[in-house]
Amino acid sequence: MNINQFTVQNRLLARLEPEDYQLLAPDLELVRYKLRDVIQTPGEEIKYAIFLETGIASTVAKTPGGKDIEVSIAGREGMTGSSIILGTTLSPLPVYIQLEGMGYRISTDKLSAAVDSSDTLRRRLLLYIQSVIIQSATTSLINGRANAETRLARWLLMVHDRTNGNDLFLTHEFMSVMLGVRRPWVTETLHVLEGKGYIRSSRGKITIINRAGLVKDAGGYYGVAEQEYENLMNIA
Repeated sequence: MNINQFTVQNRLLARLEPEDYQLLAPDLELVRYKLRDVIQTPGEEIKYAIFLETGIASTVAKTPGGKDIEVSIAGREGMTGSSIILGTTLSPLPVYIQLEGMGYRISTDKLSAAVDSSDTLRRRLLLYIQSVIIQSATTSLINGRANAETRLARWLLMVHDRTNGNDLFLTHEFMSVMLGVRRPWVTETLHVLEGKGYIRSSRGKITIINRAGLVKDAGGYYGVAEQEYENLMNIA
């Protein structure tokens, strides 16, 4: 499938040099992904990298007790399968779909061949990986230092950045898994944010009403990684 670059929603694909995009375009396959689809399994070969058009993929780490906690997310701004760019096809951490959507996938061998043939493509994708490192570092910082309200406000903003419209289709249970906390913690904190008029929460859906309020409650933890992404993607 050779998709016109001007029609893709994925910002990473859209920002590639036209020549680099054409190295990938013939091998891009549009696929629909459902909630909790497994994208990468630890210890197994990565078969595809995915450039999401809609939806969100979460990279998670497991505690010794087997509980998941999210360490980074990717949506239409980026890709899954970053390890391929770094020269390995083994997945060190599990990745699965947090919000259902669609994305263009490309096989590992095709992506590796394209990266090997173009220094500009490799550089662009490495810059994206740098932005993910900053995102993960900020997540570690906020998880260790911030209160519940600040953590959830930042996370909702990150999800909102990667979706169309103001409705986020998320369950309290799934948010508790992603944030590594008890479900009552999520419910109580959502009630606080709702009481401030920032969101409206109903079963399986959160509606963003006052984004500026969420930014304020995120207390400076939101925006650093996002600005770094823009800075890196604007490097020629």
